[in-house]
Amino acid sequence: MAAQDRADVYTRVTAEIIAAIEQGAGEWRAPWFHNGTSATRPTNISSGKRYRGINTVALWVAAMASGYGDGLWGTYRQWQDAGAQVRKGERSTTVVLWKQIAFSEPAGHDGDDDEGGHRRMFARAFSVFNVAQVDGYERPPTDTLPENERFAHAEAFIANLGIKTVFGGSEAYYLPSSDTVFMPDFASFRDAASFYGIMLHECGHASGAKHRLDRDLSGRFGSAAYAAEECVAEILSGLVLADQGIAHHPRPDHAAYLASWLKKLNGDPRAIFTAASKAQQAADWMHAQQPALAEACQTSSAIINETDAGQPASPVVAGAL
Repeated sequence: MAAQDRADVYTRVTAEIIAAIEQGAGEWRAPWFHNGTSATRPTNISSGKRYRGINTVALWVAAMASGYGDGLWGTYRQWQDAGAQVRKGERSTTVVLWKQIAFSEPAGHDGDDDEGGHRRMFARAFSVFNVAQVDGYERPPTDTLPENERFAHAEAFIANLGIKTVFGGSEAYYLPSSDTVFMPDFASFRDAASFYGIMLHECGHASGAKHRLDRDLSGRFGSAAYAAEECVAEILSGLVLADQGIAHHPRPDHAAYLASWLKKLNGDPRAIFTAASKAQQAADWMHAQQPALAEACQTSSAIINETDAGQPASPVVAGAL
């Protein structure tokens, strides 16, 4: 993909996300808020693998805009191979496949350097269609866990993260200086989904600590750095709650963030790509802490930085409940 084509993809995907946020502004909605159904876990029809990062966000946007109730997607050819046919006139959604190329290989015009110049990423855009846009395909039945079991799984998932949490008070926030998440009591929330959504949001901030993923947590409310970190934590919450089959509800305090998110997205088409990438990295880290995956997930030291550098003093606050 040439540089101009990549710029077009950044601009197009970001424009669709901005439109989705603006459309739902009255209800404080953004693409990463969802109902926890299959549509929130976009999966490729051919490989059976889940989409990741910015592709998940882009497919959330498309599902929200078109009201799709299923998360199965594929290219025109993949649907043909599955015995189905994309209906004439259906509009596709763009996803991007990134492949890492060893730095020793000659780099052409299609590569992107990382900040250190040690690798190159080759990008290729694909047009995909939702199962609701095709004829001739019947989705195999899938089992759904009862809601109480999904909440129990979320509880265990969060406990396995090993992040210190203090309950009580009226605000939810992460304090980097003590590496502690502060949460109101469970009874303070309108439902269990809201509790787990906010808990994962704050644990998402904690994943950025120096000795974990080492993100910039020093931003103050209203700053570009603060808006970026909030965007990461919100997308991360959406990703993990989708994994658990739990709805990710918007909260009234998100209205205060919408303006800063929109300003950042309008100013930099790549910003949502960066936020989605960091959110996926945080979700991967969380999954790697789970007992069933701890041995299988050999996380690179380039991803988890085990240094003891000082913590920023200011808390990363999610706002009033």
